[in-house]
Amino acid sequence: MLSHSPFILSFLLLLSLPLLFVLVPRILPPKTLPSIPDPDEIDDLALFRRATLASAGGGASSAAGLRRRPASPPKIAFLFLTNSDLSFAPLWEKFFAGHGRLMNVYVHADPAAHLHLPLTPSFRERFIPAKATQRASPTLISAARRLLAAALLDDPANAFFALISQHCIPLHSFRFVYHALLADPGTSSLSSAGRLRRRHRSFIEILANTSLLWDRYNARGEDVMLPEVPFDRFRVGSQFFILARRHAVLVVRDRRLWKKFRMPCLQSMKDSCYPEEHYFPTLLDMQDPDGCTRYTLTRVNWTDSVGGHPHTYHPPEVSGDLIRELRKSNSTYSYLFARKFSPDCLDPLLDIADAVIFRD
Repeated sequence: MLSHSPFILSFLLLLSLPLLFVLVPRILPPKTLPSIPDPDEIDDLALFRRATLASAGGGASSAAGLRRRPASPPKIAFLFLTNSDLSFAPLWEKFFAGHGRLMNVYVHADPAAHLHLPLTPSFRERFIPAKATQRASPTLISAARRLLAAALLDDPANAFFALISQHCIPLHSFRFVYHALLADPGTSSLSSAGRLRRRHRSFIEILANTSLLWDRYNARGEDVMLPEVPFDRFRVGSQFFILARRHAVLVVRDRRLWKKFRMPCLQSMKDSCYPEEHYFPTLLDMQDPDGCTRYTLTRVNWTDSVGGHPHTYHPPEVSGDLIRELRKSNSTYSYLFARKFSPDCLDPLLDIADAVIFRD
């Protein structure tokens, strides 16, 4: 009898394997991608609270700051989100030249990237306190919110907030971009005094019917987004946008949806985890759908995407014809920016900057 025991044990072990495959996932928690460190979240909440209060006119320091500032025309805040060198800073410098009173620049540079920071005038000393970022994690949402909060606190004249990638280039002159945004008819509402008030719209892609939407919704686990975000209210869109000031305030003030979107995705759902493409469209569509155009003004070529990255343009592709083609859109607006360009495109882009890019 004892001589047969090893065979019996082996047989029982084989029988138990299917049971283990069923029970272990139920007993052990599923593996998740990295989450936001608690100290970073605490710092962010304090920053967002200050930005919200200042934008609402609260606080003695913010009120004093508003009194000290002379009257200013509306400005565009350019928010650069990067984890590599800002290779196109010289091109952007040509874009900004002569328009300092109409714009501000803010840069969130991943501190772990060891960047060679540009010393061009518009970028010098425009780097905000930053935290590490990682793809397929809510850290990219946090970085964009930090940029928005910094711009809200810095200048009450900032009326538009354009989130820009380090691989992004302008497709028009600054004057064209500025007048395109300010000329938008926006939406109208009655003020408390009964006056008709014009409100700028935000240019952000908001999509409700796309492939793999269900997988993206369940990237953190089934039913995890409930009750704050039911599936029929979940939206997707481009990572890069231009927000009106009231929407920038709305984003940094939000706590309700953030507690869901800050949750890390499951390791098994990594290929469906793009929080930065979900949070902003979902929040704005739930809060102010009529105040958004539902399309982006940043052109991206997804025809031959690899690993979730769009087509990257290289020097042989750079030409005046490419710039003119990238400007075309299906909306009433020309595209204002485009990505994704490799760093070695800088020289050929500078070669056509005056003759093509900035000649509208």
